[in-house]
Amino acid sequence: MSIVDIVLAILLPPVAVFLKKGAGKDLVINLVLWILLFGLGGIIHAFWLLSKK
Repeated sequence: MSIVDIVLAILLPPVAVFLKKGAGKDLVINLVLWILLFGLGGIIHAFWLLSKK
């Protein structure tokens, strides 16, 4: 993970997921988590996806 990935995962998790995985199910899951859990769920999900290889 680069510094840009980390900053995006904290500030705008859906953007970080979109840049890593594209527009797919991971983006939808992240958006739902981000909206329903007031950001924290989206941040955790983004870090999890960005750390996977």
